[in-house]
Amino acid sequence: MVPARPTGCYTAIVTPMIGDGAIDKEGLRHLVDFQKSSGVDGIVAVGTTGESPTLGPGERLAVVQRCREWLDDAVDVVAGTGTNSTEEAIRATRGVSDSGVERVLVVDPYYNAPSSIEIRREYYDPIARAFPDVGIIPYVIPSRTGTRLEPPDLALLAEECPNVVGVKDATGSVDYGREVRGLLGPAFSILSGDDGRAAGLIQDPAVRAQGLISVVSNVFPRTLAAYVRELRAGDTLPEALARRLRALTPLLSLVTVETQERTTKGEVRVRARNPVPVKAIMNILGIPAGRCRPPVGRLTPSALDVVLGALRRAHEECPELFAEVESAFDVTVSERLRDPRSWEGLSYD
Repeated sequence: MVPARPTGCYTAIVTPMIGDGAIDKEGLRHLVDFQKSSGVDGIVAVGTTGESPTLGPGERLAVVQRCREWLDDAVDVVAGTGTNSTEEAIRATRGVSDSGVERVLVVDPYYNAPSSIEIRREYYDPIARAFPDVGIIPYVIPSRTGTRLEPPDLALLAEECPNVVGVKDATGSVDYGREVRGLLGPAFSILSGDDGRAAGLIQDPAVRAQGLISVVSNVFPRTLAAYVRELRAGDTLPEALARRLRALTPLLSLVTVETQERTTKGEVRVRARNPVPVKAIMNILGIPAGRCRPPVGRLTPSALDVVLGALRRAHEECPELFAEVESAFDVTVSERLRDPRSWEGLSYD
């Protein structure tokens, strides 16, 4: 049986850590409960936002198992099982499949930089054929992997392996989604991999993406889930939601924060990339997140200023945007945005 195709708003959930770098199991439970009560359609556990490259195989499987147990089919769980080794990706997929997960997100094989035909024949095809009852969702993000599964190869793959049920498009190019839709038809699921591009991909008549895998919904799941539902319905946004979205929009760009830093040896361009900024936002607001595992680190002081400035402006413009955070985590956002203890340790000295 061909697995169901993913639609709607999925949260690429972070993996919270405690001080020594161990997984914060209690914090993870709070994050999962927050998502469950907020109307998202699913979560992606231990994707790259969940720091899969620096978690051990046992840790990744344990996180997925806990998420599935706690959600108990109330919210769809997609497991991130991609890596730059076909054998390892198959091993990871087997583990989560045995745990009852029905869909996996598989990122293009990074660093090795195989060609598109190699990605199809030597990576996705063996994974899909090994698990015909598991929905396979390729994750195409060339800015992070250095390679790209091209639409014709994706179409051939889906033709040969019907359990390839969708694609997470983080290419940054609307032409990619248009070509995929033209080759694979209206039923194939295209999910935006960028919060800021979701509206464009869902509303574009040549794409009609079915949803979003979101990073920012770690913080604002109710707002993002409602936004995706309205976009898919093609309706005019209710004014209350539109007001929240206007305040939220600048925060969507904080998935990456770029600054120019001066050192004693010269200037350096610094790009704080996902999940560093979103974990910083969560820590500032009082949501369990902890630090990232090395080699991913912290914000620079100037990048922290960017994040704090954006949060303060959003709160000033629309305090009700933060109501879901305050209710779920028993915090007062206005106080946390004034208290330096809220961001202590989030940037380099």
